[in-house]
Amino acid sequence: MTKARQQSGTPATALLRELQITFSTHNYEHEPRERSFGLEAAAALDLDPEQVFKTLITTIDGTLTVAVVPVNGSVDMKSLASCRGGHRAELAEQGLAERTTGYVAGGISPIGQKRLLPTVIDETVELFETVYVSGGKRGLDIGIAPLDLIRVTGATVAAIARPTVS
Repeated sequence: MTKARQQSGTPATALLRELQITFSTHNYEHEPRERSFGLEAAAALDLDPEQVFKTLITTIDGTLTVAVVPVNGSVDMKSLASCRGGHRAELAEQGLAERTTGYVAGGISPIGQKRLLPTVIDETVELFETVYVSGGKRGLDIGIAPLDLIRVTGATVAAIARPTVS
């Protein structure tokens, strides 16, 4: 990471600036006891939860993979594994996810991770002009055009989300 990237916000915002990708930042007050980080962000920023995406670090047959899905849903692990040519997907252990990405849980951004991982974004990302993802720390989301998010993460787009039954 270059010195300039280290000094200008989070690794996610620094990378977007470095690549001259248009984005907006949205800060909100994070409640430390809150564990549903994505839904907290959607509510605090008064955004449609379908337009706010959470970043989950998974393993597919032992290979770390990023899954990005709307905050009001969950990852369909079978679909995720299948779209990457694997057999079994599961959530990665939190410590491993944090060490690999350089971000803390609840603030893991799909952008600017320490190590570039294969990334799959749910196809609903294409329904919006702007989507929101973690900016690299709790209490910060980034608004970005879906095509820019796909490009900067090198993502595959596939049907990997399922709505959460309430």
